[in-house]
Amino acid sequence: MHVSSIFGTENTSAYSFSVPNMHVLSTFGTENKRGACEHIGMASQHSPWEQLSRGIDLPFNPALQVPRLVEVELPVIEPEPIADACEAARQAVLSSLASSVTKGMTVAVGGGSRGLTDRVGLMRGTILGLRELGAEPFVVPAMGSHGGATADGQRYMLESLGMTEEAMGAEIRATMDTVEVARTASGMPLYLDKHAASADRILPVNRVKPHTCFRGPIESGCTKMAVVGFGKQPGAAQIHSCGPIEMRDRILDGIAALRATGRLLGGVASIESAAGDIVRIEGLDANDVGGAKEREITEFAKSLIPPLPFREIDVLVVDKAGKDISGTGMDPNVTGRFWVHGLAENSNPTIATIVLLDITPVSGGNLLGIGLADFIPASLANQIDWEKTYINCFTAGPSGVRRSRLPMVLPDGEACLKAALSMCGRGIDQPKRVVRIESTLHLTRCWVSEALLNELPEGARRVG
Repeated sequence: MHVSSIFGTENTSAYSFSVPNMHVLSTFGTENKRGACEHIGMASQHSPWEQLSRGIDLPFNPALQVPRLVEVELPVIEPEPIADACEAARQAVLSSLASSVTKGMTVAVGGGSRGLTDRVGLMRGTILGLRELGAEPFVVPAMGSHGGATADGQRYMLESLGMTEEAMGAEIRATMDTVEVARTASGMPLYLDKHAASADRILPVNRVKPHTCFRGPIESGCTKMAVVGFGKQPGAAQIHSCGPIEMRDRILDGIAALRATGRLLGGVASIESAAGDIVRIEGLDANDVGGAKEREITEFAKSLIPPLPFREIDVLVVDKAGKDISGTGMDPNVTGRFWVHGLAENSNPTIATIVLLDITPVSGGNLLGIGLADFIPASLANQIDWEKTYINCFTAGPSGVRRSRLPMVLPDGEACLKAALSMCGRGIDQPKRVVRIESTLHLTRCWVSEALLNELPEGARRVG
């Protein structure tokens, strides 16, 4: 069943997202024919986990109306995209690292788990540039505890994102074993995975963007990959185990200590527009990573990722979440829902309820941010790998506490939507402010209910 049919969305030919195992009620106004006593009787026949695997039926008011949605193109900042990411990355390496690379130098190039645009081209161009300078590069998964905190899981994540040895033109060396290589002034150890520590230098390749757990002059990017991603589970745990202020400070202190070892060659940073185009690729030397250049790039990246442009939303429907979309599945910088102790929530948007319908295959069942949703269908709940999810949440420290909580599990997407409409704080006869998005990544369009059509931001265009 297409989710658009739940809403009666206009212009369904332009977009439809199929949700697996979506069950269809005969009519949206159908009364639940089983009474409360029958629900209790049926519940007693099954274990609680069996109930969740099917989803719980709720007694919806037959007068509940599902609003029709209208497609809207959102105004976004659109710098000129880079046509050839591979060549741009190669040139960035040649221009920024020529004086730092010596013939035969071994370089561990970090590959991450995020959904970077043309991630393969970025990695291949970086490797080509390093080889042209005389280096001997290889690839290591630099993703902290992702992939279930196993070497095979992390290799799988790289390959499922297209980063195979053949595609990148370099060997992948995966391990979860780490080596302590330095300590900060305050005594915090810095770790590198065993293969990275055996190389002459490390080189993170990453997209620069706002982080989901803290705010600072540098957030997600080359610095964080060097300090956290290359440090595997212990490196990630010691950074994420603290609150947002200390997390920011530890990352900055960590990159300074790592730079002082001489092991950091530099980095390759990409910046993407809201439409998902790569608009900048920058080569960074060791001083640029964590320095003024990466800070400038971070500010530019923040300007390209606007939050949802509505002050209040009663129901937000997100078609899919995943590790290739955001570390939290759904990016809090878009939804405004951070839920991290010590970190202030964004004032806009204010969202009463969130429905999440599906997870991306590349996530491998890891959905750290499941707690950011309020309602999920059984088809999604049955895809979650709780071991991977809980390990990732545990490693995330304070930011993983609320984000690991289980939402209400209902039989299908339609039931989730009806529950959100019923519980969002609006009366049964009041108009509901509903927004639907494909994901929080590359947000250039959405679908809104009529109650929001008068609140569209300047430059937004109704489609059809």
